[in-house]
Amino acid sequence: MNIRSIALPLAVAAAVSVAALTFAAPPIGGDTAAGGTRSAPEFQKIDTWLNSQPLKMEELRGKVVLIDFWTYTCINCLNHLPYVKEWHEKYKDQGLVVVGVHTPEFAFEKSTKNVQDAIKKLQIKHAVAQDNSYATWRAFNNQYWPAVYLIDKEGKIVYSHFGEGRYGETEKKIQALLAEQRPAGS
Repeated sequence: MNIRSIALPLAVAAAVSVAALTFAAPPIGGDTAAGGTRSAPEFQKIDTWLNSQPLKMEELRGKVVLIDFWTYTCINCLNHLPYVKEWHEKYKDQGLVVVGVHTPEFAFEKSTKNVQDAIKKLQIKHAVAQDNSYATWRAFNNQYWPAVYLIDKEGKIVYSHFGEGRYGETEKKIQALLAEQRPAGS
């Protein structure tokens, strides 16, 4: 057996491994191209609203909305949460509405008491929608925890990010959206 007969299969195996890891990783997200924007779907079949009265997307027009899909036992969600809480505190009086959509990964996370206890322990002040049936998750075509969607004042999804990171980029997008003027008559 010579080196060439070993090298080619190793190169093919390495390429297949890289491709598999690339396709398995969540997409990073980012700005949505103007032609690719879509209206944010309405909240679907929310079991319980915590820290808020029930919210409707239509009633949030004129505001910038940050949707954060999370669950209280996800370490990535817990690492990401301080940024979401900070954005809520920093920008709530400037027109940002943060909605944490708690979509459970495990059966015990469906308990409203467990979610309430987590909200208290984690000192979450923004609205939390309990999405036990995954209806809102599916309406957003979401696949990841955590996942952030930014919705502009017209109700269009204009930015997304999946997983941890890109906090500076996300905050700059929040700032830019808050600075935008709504067109007259909207």
